[in-house]
Amino acid sequence: MPWSTSDGSSSIQGEEGTHSLQASAHTKSLFRGLLDEKVADLLHFMVLKYRLKEPFTKAEMLKVVIKKDKNQFPVIFKKASKCLEVISGIDVKEVDPKIHSYVLSNSLDLTHDEMHSDDQSMPKNGLLAIILGVIFIEGNCAPEENIWDFLNMINVYAGREHFIYGEPRKLITRDWVQENYLEYRKVSNSDPPRYEFLWGPRAYAEISKLKVLEFLVKVKGTDPISFSHWYEEALRDDEESRGHSWPLR
Repeated sequence: MPWSTSDGSSSIQGEEGTHSLQASAHTKSLFRGLLDEKVADLLHFMVLKYRLKEPFTKAEMLKVVIKKDKNQFPVIFKKASKCLEVISGIDVKEVDPKIHSYVLSNSLDLTHDEMHSDDQSMPKNGLLAIILGVIFIEGNCAPEENIWDFLNMINVYAGREHFIYGEPRKLITRDWVQENYLEYRKVSNSDPPRYEFLWGPRAYAEISKLKVLEFLVKVKGTDPISFSHWYEEALRDDEESRGHSWPLR
């Protein structure tokens, strides 16, 4: 799986990159943990509050997870918060320690979820940021099979309905392409036809490669040094792109 440089040099294909983008057991367990009923209940409560732009308290959350599970609440809350961060790019912040009041904020600059604010489904910015990150790590152009190889490691499969993302192939190859977050094109002279992904103009306009890398580090739960080569490139790109206006077509 060619996900990057083996020596920190300009070569994109090597073992270090593959290692850097492997979904850790920690990340996989977060996605599987969503199947836990109490975590799922709390997640849906949080998403509702996010859509309504309302703060909420620990007392309200305890009602959601049922008081008999009060002793388990810290574990449930931690797992739900982390899942929300990884899947949706949403941070949980405590604003009043006295009453344990919290607010939710978009940690990414992507506006996809705001465009679908009437939709009561889980926000999907986290998945979009992960895909943008894989594209960047692959040298700003990722073969479609490499995208799916990574998504399969977090239990997201083409053609298989996902309880958060719906049918992933439709979301990735149609919806996000139509919204100009991704470019999906045929590889020249490929027979049988093969396809690849690039960043679309809206992605360039809304989020930096540096922010995408920072999100990948949080998702993987690893030391940023494993992405040092790409951090350098992202910083250079950020400097060059300042003041540049990206057309959204």
